[in-house]
Parts: sequence; C-alpha cells; structure tokens
Amino acid sequence: MTFHSIFARVALSSSVLILSATVSAADAPTIQVSLLDPVVVTPNLSSRTVEATLSSVTVIDEKQLREQQPVALTDIMRGQAGVDLVGNGSFGKNTSVYLRGNGSSSTLLLVDGVRLRSATNGGAAWQFLPPQLVDRVEIVRGPRGSLYGSDAVGGVVQVFTPDGSSPGGWMEVGGGTFSSSRVAAGAEGEQDGTRYSVAVDRFNTAGTEVRENSEDRGYDNTSAIARLTHRFNNDAELGVFGFRADGRSEYEGSSPATNLHTDYGLQVAGVKGQLWLTENWLTKLLLSDARDESKNFRNGDEDGEFNTRSRTANVQNIFLFGQNELVIGGEFIQDTIDTTLTYDEDERENGAGFAQLLMNFGRADVQTSARYDDNEAYGEETTGAVALGYKVGQHHRLRSSYGTAFRAPTFNDLYYPGFGNPNLEAETSETTELGVRGQYEQWFWDLALYETDVDNLIAFAVQGGVGAPYNVNQARIRGTELTAGVELDQWRLRAALTDQDPTDKETGNVLQRRAQQIMRVDIDRALGAFSVGTSAVLQGHRYDDAANTKRLSGFGLLDLRASWQMAKYWSTRVTVNNVLDKEYTTTQNFAGWNYQNAGRSVFVSLRYDIR
Repeated sequence: MTFHSIFARVALSSSVLILSATVSAADAPTIQVSLLDPVVVTPNLSSRTVEATLSSVTVIDEKQLREQQPVALTDIMRGQAGVDLVGNGSFGKNTSVYLRGNGSSSTLLLVDGVRLRSATNGGAAWQFLPPQLVDRVEIVRGPRGSLYGSDAVGGVVQVFTPDGSSPGGWMEVGGGTFSSSRVAAGAEGEQDGTRYSVAVDRFNTAGTEVRENSEDRGYDNTSAIARLTHRFNNDAELGVFGFRADGRSEYEGSSPATNLHTDYGLQVAGVKGQLWLTENWLTKLLLSDARDESKNFRNGDEDGEFNTRSRTANVQNIFLFGQNELVIGGEFIQDTIDTTLTYDEDERENGAGFAQLLMNFGRADVQTSARYDDNEAYGEETTGAVALGYKVGQHHRLRSSYGTAFRAPTFNDLYYPGFGNPNLEAETSETTELGVRGQYEQWFWDLALYETDVDNLIAFAVQGGVGAPYNVNQARIRGTELTAGVELDQWRLRAALTDQDPTDKETGNVLQRRAQQIMRVDIDRALGAFSVGTSAVLQGHRYDDAANTKRLSGFGLLDLRASWQMAKYWSTRVTVNNVLDKEYTTTQNFAGWNYQNAGRSVFVSLRYDIR
C-alpha cells in the first residue's frame, strides 16, 4: 500500500470518528479566545479564529512588523511554516515565494482582497511590497481553489493595509548600511461613521553586489496607500481604497559590465460595499483594478515593456442560520496585457461561481466549498474542498481536510512569441491534510501533516526538437509543519519547523530550488521602556536544477534588534540583520554563478507615533 493511500485512509477514518462523535457533543463548552488565536478572514471568507478555521494559518501582526522592522515584507515571511523564499539577491531583486513546496505562480497574493500578480509570468512581485504600510499578513497553507480560483495551490497570502481603526498619526525616519534610508508617515482616524487612512513610504539604497566582483545594484521604492470608508445608519458600508508602489531596481546581467535596471509599478484600487438585506442575509461587493507594470533598460536604452492589468468583480451573499453559515458568490476577471512583444492573444476573461457551507454541531465542525471556473483561454475547471474538525476537551481540536486546486497557464506559457504553447492545460492538484492544535490562554502549538499530488505540471521541455512549456510532469509533495507560540509576562516567542519532500514523481528528484528543512524562531523581551529581540532562520540545502546536480548549501541567519521608548510619543529602534555576516545563495544564474545576498547590515530608525 502506498503512502498516499495510507494517508487518505487515515484522513477518512478520522473524519468518520469526528462525525460519529457529534451525537453527544451538544454540551460542548465555550472557551475564551486567547490573544494567540487571532481572528482571520482569508481561510473561510468570513471572520473566524485561527483554531476555528480548520486550516493551517500563520498571522504576522502589526506588533511583529514594527518590532522586526523588515526592509522587505519577505524578510519577515522567510522561514515561516511552509514558506520558502528564492531570490536573485537582496533589495528589490526578483523573489519567488514557494508555499508548501509549490511554485511561486501557485501561491496566490491578495492585497486587501485584490489579486495582485503579473499575468505574463504568473508570479507576484513580492520584493516590491513595503512592510511599513502593512498592518497584518495572513498566510493560509493548503489549497484554496474552491474559494479563490486559479493559483491557490500551495495556499494564499493576504496583505492588509491600515483601515482607520487606530486614530492618530505617525512619522518615521531611518538609515543604515549600504547607504540605505527610509522616510515614512501616515495618519488614520474615524468620525461619525467615516474611517480614513493614508500613508506614504520612501526607501532608497545603493544595494550590494549581486554577483561576486561586480558592482552594487541599487533599489528605490516610493509607496502610498489610501482608504475611505463610511458606515450608514442601516449598517450598510461603502468604501474606496488604493495602493501604489513605484521605483527602480538594478540587476545583474550575463556580463558584469552590462548595466540593467527595471522601472516598475504595482497598483491596487477598488470599491467595497456591503449591505444587510435581512438580519440573516449580508451581501458584499468588490470591484477592483490591479496592475503590474515593468519597463526594462539595458545600458540606458529601453529593452522591453510588460504591463498587465486585471479587472475583477466579486459578489458574495452570506446567509446565517444560527451558528451555521452559507456563502454563495460569483466572480468575473478580465486580464489584459500591453507589451513591446506581439502575443497571439492579449486579453482573456474568466467567469466563476462558488459556494461554501460552514456548519457547527457542538464539538464538531463541517466545512464544504466548491467553485466552477470557465476561462476562454484554457477551458473549465471545477474545484472543491471539505474539512472536518472535532473539539477534544477544552484546549485541543483535531482536523482533517481534502481539497483540490489548479494553476492557470500564464500568457507567457500560452502565447510568448516563439515559446508559448496554446494547447496547455491547467495544472491540477489534490491535497489531504491532518492536523491537531492545542490552544491555551498564553501559548499554543499546531501540528499538520499533508500530501499534495500535482498533475499536468507546467514545465519547460524539449519535444520533437522544439523547446516550449508542456504538461509533462507530476509532482508529489509530502510535509510536516509544527508551529508554537508563547506570550508570558514580558516574553513573546514564535517558532516554526517545516520538513517537506517535494518530489518529481517521474524522476524521483527533489523539485528545483526547494529546501526540504526550514526552521524559524522569533524571541522578544520587554524591559520597561526597552525591548530586545532576535530571529533565527535555518534552511537546508536545495538543488538549482531539475536533475539535482547543482547543489546549493543550506544556511543559517541570525538577526538582532533593540528599541527604546525615549518619551511618550518617541521611540528609536536598531536592527542588525545577518549578524554573522553569512554568505548564502538560494539560486544560480543560467550561466552558473551564484546570486549573492546581503551580508551584515545595520539600520537605525526614529519614530513619532501618537496613535
């Protein structure tokens, strides 16, 4: 019997056990939610505590973001449970996020509920997201195709910007190693049912060498967010919001003497509204526009432009029946591209309908969802999921789930001149997961085991003497994730351990650029007006090629930080990243040389905050 069949039978057996136990579960106790069990919205489209979602979720809150002062949002994501990062150097260089061993194009990024990615290459520009304008990050591990459609194979990462719930204003200035500097400011508030928030951030650095014995490659980013929301007397709500990031990132070519850079732009804009049609029927509407823009230059001359745009209309009807909830919705997405190349197609549309049912039977919970997508470029896809949970005693919950997902072929996969394959089918996946969580007042732990099988994996291959993307591979990804957290007196600790086996089923090799062991530990201690903290990330080796002949060594990174609340509204903070000045790489150039990452760096900031 294969591991997959054993895994599936265990999941089925646990599900039967959960359902059989519901008969006597009417007397399930109500317990107080811990601060370590925050409310999230990404896993189920509605507000639930992490424990109640029956999902594997990591939350990075505003306190963590301010304590750790990451230069890039990916700095604080690195090493989180199930998260692996691959980058072509530091400071605004191309970065991929692999979630549970799935490729970056199979990890969905949402900004305030809006899908943000390049329609040409399929990946999100993670490296350009400014952490200073982010209030919260929710990382949901496991398939969410039945709710979000394409690309949510490994999971969903949703970034939230300030919503106006923390009245006041703030300013921050800072500088450090590599001629880095930052200036940022923001304000938010609420009056007579109207909430607002605005913020701007400017970061600039001379950068570091991306290639040994080459030149420093700089980066700058200017970002802004704005939001205005009004709640009417009938509890209806209407709001507009926007995010924009512009800048320049220099990068390395095949020759150190070649000067290359990209002028980029990321943008999200939208209108959100909700209305209670009855006391048990809530309707939500989201209209949005997302853009990923880039213009490449070689030695000062323009060398290609790639602009993609996604317009989306999403409607959800939420029906409440006691502790049960039914969601019925639909979504329409239009992708368009505008480039200096000539694609056979430059526009495509996707229509979808979805439904979700969340039911509670005392100690037991049942969650089901399904979605149908119809895309004019690659056809129809149907995805579904079911999750079962059972409360054991006051502090523990068992969960099991099964879900399907898919990744749509990109415009490059289908239509890139001289390369695209218009006959590609979407990648599809099946994932089975078992988990158990212990939730207490001042600490928690969570253990998850999963297996994902991916069919029709889109990969580059040579067939008939011609190189192009084909549906040629199958992958199997097995993994174990253990997370824990403690908030005790003035101590705050988080730990995550990931052990995964991402395998090409045809060759038996480890999937390209995936680390198999990942660990992260964050520790912070308050000492009156002072605080100190450290973060450690350990990652095992990986292979830069599918044949597993180019081995990249594992590495360990150590960061230190300290802050001082010098006056009522004033604070200063210092961070030292990569304290041990570790040389490490996560990927190689096609020519065979390693992309280098930044060594030891120091950053000092001064903040005025009256919120």
